[in-house]
Amino acid sequence: MDKSVKFDFAETSPLIDLSHTIEDGLVTYKGLPAPIICDYLSRAASRSRYEAGTEFQIAKIEMIANTGTYIDCPFHRFENGKDLSEVGLERFVDLDAIVISIPFSQTKEIKAEHFTDSEVRNRAVLIHTGWDKHWNTEKYYENHPYLTADAAAYLKKCGAQLVGIDSHNIDDSSGNSRPVHTILLGAEILIVEHLCNLHLLPKDGFMFSAVPPKFKGVGTFPVRAMAKVTNQRTPS
Repeated sequence: MDKSVKFDFAETSPLIDLSHTIEDGLVTYKGLPAPIICDYLSRAASRSRYEAGTEFQIAKIEMIANTGTYIDCPFHRFENGKDLSEVGLERFVDLDAIVISIPFSQTKEIKAEHFTDSEVRNRAVLIHTGWDKHWNTEKYYENHPYLTADAAAYLKKCGAQLVGIDSHNIDDSSGNSRPVHTILLGAEILIVEHLCNLHLLPKDGFMFSAVPPKFKGVGTFPVRAMAKVTNQRTPS
């Protein structure tokens, strides 16, 4: 296949990738270390272990949990909250979902009123701000869109299952308070941060999945977040 040919999988496949690529040296959150991705066993070194023509690569990854597109479980915020191993698979897979579009050019402060005209009960609520256009640039880390405490309280009251955003943090990271994490994770509402490609999705008519490994004692981990479009509708 000619690698120069690019395809729009949003048009050819019902699956849409909503995750950023993790690579060596990627900075997701300033002040936290970037991942180190290298060979533990290189292909060249493996040749001496196997018969001629057979080679393998085994990667070595040194990484903090908050890297790339990741999911937060209650343990991330609360000592006695459920960790990744304690949250049921049904909370991560094929969630009925909706996209709420709130362009960052209009507002950085996302309030309860932005959700009142949408049905969010028992759904994954994905907030499309467009901030992912700044991913892996200096601008991404500062003055980003975020939810207010009243927005989190509204989503809790309405019974959202998961809340995701294509921004640097679901909370206002200019200070030390994290009310949105506290409210949502306290209600066992999962959070996904650093999403991307939400502009490719319809407003609804799709399922959302974001599955982390089954770690004990860990509350956050990168996911391959994705949407499975079940009804072809006008993009949000």
